[in-house]
Amino acid sequence: MTDTNDMRPHMPLGLAQRGYTGVIQHLSAGETGSALSDIELESRLIELGFVEGARVEVLHEGLVGRDPIAVRVDSITIAVRRREAMAVIVA
Repeated sequence: MTDTNDMRPHMPLGLAQRGYTGVIQHLSAGETGSALSDIELESRLIELGFVEGARVEVLHEGLVGRDPIAVRVDSITIAVRRREAMAVIVA
């Protein structure tokens, strides 16, 4: 049986718009523009629940520049800056 998420294009969560739903494929912190180091950013995202296989949904976008975004990761809701969400690859 083929997972339908394998056929969806992979993209950074930071590019997703309100209403997007998908599954986290992996983290890729390089070139996000974050003030944190790649290792620090990946560690923080994992601590927040951004782990491979978790279901995500973009619930809300900030008014100014659509930043930050509110994201449901499995059963919790988290606000994250778009530049940090660029490290979360979803499909």
